[in-house]
Amino acid sequence: MDQPAPLSPTLSDPAFDLFGPITPDVPVILSVPHAARAYTDDLLAAARVRPPVLRRLEDRWADLLAHPLIARGFSVVVARAPRAMIDLNRHEREIDPAMIADLPRDASVQSSAKLRGGLGLFPRRLPGAHELWQRPMAWAEAQRRIETLHRPYHAAIAQLMAAARQAHGHAILIDLHSMPPLPPPAAGQAAPALVLGDRFGRSASTRLMTLAADVAEGHGLHVAQNHPYAGDHMIERHGRPDQGMHAIQIEVDRSLYLDVALERPGPGVARMQALVLHIAQALATELPRAGYALAAE
Repeated sequence: MDQPAPLSPTLSDPAFDLFGPITPDVPVILSVPHAARAYTDDLLAAARVRPPVLRRLEDRWADLLAHPLIARGFSVVVARAPRAMIDLNRHEREIDPAMIADLPRDASVQSSAKLRGGLGLFPRRLPGAHELWQRPMAWAEAQRRIETLHRPYHAAIAQLMAAARQAHGHAILIDLHSMPPLPPPAAGQAAPALVLGDRFGRSASTRLMTLAADVAEGHGLHVAQNHPYAGDHMIERHGRPDQGMHAIQIEVDRSLYLDVALERPGPGVARMQALVLHIAQALATELPRAGYALAAE
């Protein structure tokens, strides 16, 4: 498949492109935080590894799956900074101290399992690439990335969510990702092709999760919920079901829309685009109700 033609955003910021209206026409907003693939010369010069290794951090071409939603007027936010520069799905304090050359003694940082595995706010390592960077970055550079990339992206999501709730009575964030093909959970069982996450019921109504799963299964896909991916900072931060703000993470198996090398768009793009569109449309037409079930119930 040829590289798709670029779309024209409604608003461009160094951190993101916003497609669609600032006040969403429907209660569903889409976020694509890990698909950016424009690497600056400075970032490449700082790397210890070759560009293909950094690209392993990408949700390769996941933004392509949102194109039909953009065409139909959904509000879609797509990150412009690659994940190798900053991970928008991590808390801004989720910083590995070894990544910073001059970390202030009073800096407030926090650890996590993802960070200890090398995938904090500033990714440090990948399997087969013990260290991604030649040297730690300056604290001033870390702060610059947080202030110009992380905070504006999340501010845009928060603004859209608030506007959607004001206009429609509730808001639903779909945080779109892609994943490597998963192994089957057990002999004779199919591997999940789609994983839905809601932080085990903390970020969205179980009714919405069930609806999304039903749509995906209607497309012939095996669906898992919250395992092995339950969602991370994006939906944890923006999902407040008790306030009418719901957030769901979707992980799509890359082999379903990329070529056999998992590098370029492949023959399954149209099918997965239709899947994401149909999930978004189903969630958008699900009327708000006081009886939305939460997992704790």
